[in-house]
Amino acid sequence: MKLLKVSGTLILSSSLLFGCSNNTEETSTKEKVKEKATTSQDSLTGVTDDYRAYALGEIEAFVKATDAFTAAVKKGEIEQAKALYGPARMHYERAEPIAEVFGDLDPKIDAREGDVPEAEWGGYHRIEKGLWIEKTTKGYEQYAEQLMKDVNLLRAKVDTVEVTPELLITGAVDLLNEVSTSKVTGEEDRYSHTDLYDFAANVEGAEKIYQLLNPALTKKDEAVSKEIQARFDDVYSLLNQHKKGDGYKLYTELTKDQVKELSQAIDALAEPLSQIGLVTEAS
Repeated sequence: MKLLKVSGTLILSSSLLFGCSNNTEETSTKEKVKEKATTSQDSLTGVTDDYRAYALGEIEAFVKATDAFTAAVKKGEIEQAKALYGPARMHYERAEPIAEVFGDLDPKIDAREGDVPEAEWGGYHRIEKGLWIEKTTKGYEQYAEQLMKDVNLLRAKVDTVEVTPELLITGAVDLLNEVSTSKVTGEEDRYSHTDLYDFAANVEGAEKIYQLLNPALTKKDEAVSKEIQARFDDVYSLLNQHKKGDGYKLYTELTKDQVKELSQAIDALAEPLSQIGLVTEAS
């Protein structure tokens, strides 16, 4: 669930995608601005369309994965449900900038214990507690049924989302901030300790946005672009150290130093991302 936004990122929508307009030659200013606007709008349409396709793909995969997860819960297949839990949630975490647009559905799907009144608490984390703490699926069939309905409704509503530069720009930084300010404590998946699945998915979602914006960024400041990619590489290098088969270690298996190292690497990545708007504004 989204926690905060970093100031300065919204500047990118005008300064990075539409360019700086400092031409002092009045006779050609209007034509040049008009030409830039036309070219940038074409580029913007391509970027937002590509991200929409990516997010839709992740949400559709989330629907399928949730269907398998909830089916296992309803059948009483506890070990199968546990195995499906982390990988299924990765699709949601990658597409959070769009998924969280719907403030009514996000809590139903992704609320942690204490985020909402107990009587209203359902979704993935409610079932997570049943699987890992209560060690049963009995009594959780109704939560599984409601979760599937909410995820299907999310998929239906996603088509109505307007993908804007602001959504992309703030979304990339928000994904990383959510890891470094909340998920790094282990409170997100507090019962299953599958937090590294969420970490990896958030980073992957942020990287996708960076990749889509990178052609425009490279033209403005290649050094910043290379720094961001290097920081992504650092984070992936650390995450890969904690791989276990096709998935990840339990978060509780990491030492305090390993957690700190991962947190610092994510902070080091979020910093240049959050400064992109300021850098391009000064160009």
